Amino acid sequence: RPMDEIHVMRKVVIDGSNTTGFQRTAIISLNGKLNVDGKEIPIQQITLEEDSGRKTGESKNSVTFRLDRLGVPLVEISTGADINNPEEAGKVAFEIGKMLRATRSVKRGLGSIRQDLNVSIKNGALIEIKGVQELELVAKVIELEVQRQTILLQIRGELRTRSLKLTDFTDSFVDLKEQLSSSQSKIIQSAVKNGGVVLGTRLAGFKGLLKRELMPGIRLGTELAKRAVFWGRVGGIFHSDELPGYGIIESEVEAIYRRLECGPSDAFVLVADSKENVLDGLRAVVERAKEALAGVPEETRTANPDGTTQYMRPRPGPARMYPETDVPPVQISPERIKRVADNLPRMPEEVAKELGSKYDVGPKLAGELVNSDYLATFEHIVTSTKGVSPSFVATVLTGSLRSLEREKVPIENVTDSHLREIFNLVGEEKTAKESVIDIIKWVSSNPNAPARDALGKLNLEMLTQEKLSEIISKILESNRSFVNENRAKALGKMMNLVMAEVRGRANPKLVTELLRIRLEQFKG
Repeated sequence: RPMDEIHVMRKVVIDGSNTTGFQRTAIISLNGKLNVDGKEIPIQQITLEEDSGRKTGESKNSVTFRLDRLGVPLVEISTGADINNPEEAGKVAFEIGKMLRATRSVKRGLGSIRQDLNVSIKNGALIEIKGVQELELVAKVIELEVQRQTILLQIRGELRTRSLKLTDFTDSFVDLKEQLSSSQSKIIQSAVKNGGVVLGTRLAGFKGLLKRELMPGIRLGTELAKRAVFWGRVGGIFHSDELPGYGIIESEVEAIYRRLECGPSDAFVLVADSKENVLDGLRAVVERAKEALAGVPEETRTANPDGTTQYMRPRPGPARMYPETDVPPVQISPERIKRVADNLPRMPEEVAKELGSKYDVGPKLAGELVNSDYLATFEHIVTSTKGVSPSFVATVLTGSLRSLEREKVPIENVTDSHLREIFNLVGEEKTAKESVIDIIKWVSSNPNAPARDALGKLNLEMLTQEKLSEIISKILESNRSFVNENRAKALGKMMNLVMAEVRGRANPKLVTELLRIRLEQFKG
């Protein structure tokens, strides 16, 4: 249901990604629905927001953001809490993306569509995961978050069997400089040299739990460390489950156990940095350890490229939002809503059917094209380029580009203009269609150069018929014995040899024709 009056709100943003300290947001529509595999998924609301700055770097004392997308309009589509498993979440995200692409108004490329996920399990907590940029990662991120929460609940159970109480934790931290005065740890040496401190705290009942893996490469100790880094601005922590190591030897570990009065089931954490940072970092560690007694703490996490997640910030409360004071409410007339409703884009299934009939593209390929980011590019190429098969163009834009992406080829550098030029070169017979992939790879590494330059750089310019005939004659002469003794197999064998030398520079049909003629003339 579209709103007939739109009110702009401000959402507090204090992580540095927005120079104003807030993000403008407005609800555009409420109470929609989406059919996915016969199940009705509620769409709670659609909002229009300002995008934030993009984080490009982070150090102990600073975070760097790019402001090129700051303030760019961002459409947020929020589903209801009716998605029951990771696979279903992936399908819902796919269907939403498909509908967005059907508008032909969505940019392509990594980050143009981002998924934020809210994940919770029985007895767990609501976790918001920000910035899942690849559709293929949605299910994996959810699976790993479910695994993380499940193991955190197991840890809670173990802590309870050890009869731990909140009063077992203290904010009174102990100076460990004496115990580590001869340490070979560069981190500790640097902190002491720069006037810092080395403080530690006992974590009662945590022995063996800090090394417990929650998801690949992330342990409970990692969770504590991320809190210390976020709140204390420290580089990290040392904990007893990973020691000795990192320049700290066994005798020093034993001395720390004694100094902190650790029992046989206790662990410890130490931090080396400036006093202010160390105190803030250790307080955050103790707070996170207390939360482990309750199970899973509510928090906002950020997605990593491998599907794991890490602590980002606490979950925001309702007070984060307040009215925008500089933008008045916007009236949306019934006439405007009707005008938009009468001009909605066609659904993907309709577009795929039309592609099949108009361009003679098979149903599977048409579906892949509609679900890709290249539908508009395809239509522009096939309507403006002669001599290139629509099926070939569709195959390159869907399957070939996807394969190159899996090979880590930076296809995001290949623009629509590049693609149109590449297919024009094929249509004008400046190069063969077999060279298209090589040209795309070259352009991805040389995005500021025209695609035409690849022909000379890669030796992919189309051979003249005269030059092609010379190459065929040369190969036949080099294989005279085989040709004379295997006339029945000669065409296939010689075709392979010729194409190995001229691929991307000659039309295979012409090669076959010339080779057949030359074989008929060839005499032993």
